[in-house]
Amino acid sequence: MSIFLALILSISVGAFAAPVDPLTNFFRDKTQIDKPFKLRDPFKAPQGKTGKGKQQEGYYMSGKGQYSNIKEEKITTLDNLKVVGVLIGKERRAMVRSGDAGKIVILKEGMKIGEDEVELKAILPGGIILVEKIVNVYGQEEYLETVIPISK
Repeated sequence: MSIFLALILSISVGAFAAPVDPLTNFFRDKTQIDKPFKLRDPFKAPQGKTGKGKQQEGYYMSGKGQYSNIKEEKITTLDNLKVVGVLIGKERRAMVRSGDAGKIVILKEGMKIGEDEVELKAILPGGIILVEKIVNVYGQEEYLETVIPISK
């Protein structure tokens, strides 16, 4: 019994004395850098900080890889929304004016507009389609589609 206990004790002491990681002491006398494996790859470009919606040097970054010199403005009310024009192509855009003396705002498909978060679903050559999610009298969700034609 005592031989068995001595054998287990010697194996456990030997296991605790084993080195944990051979790479921890490998660079100790070869370099002055504390943690060489924590450094970035010198052959890759450093990752930039993405500031979504950040104004930099005269241009506006609206998303990843999307730059414009026109800053996006929010439309608060949809009461007097007039579609001034549409741009059809790969990236569809709609130019709208809110109110009589309002500035022209450029919108793109998928944007949320107004306080009720109405989604601009489609931009067509004749106008735009807005989709609003509401709850009806029975507690069910419904979608209201509103077509706004181009103003003459």
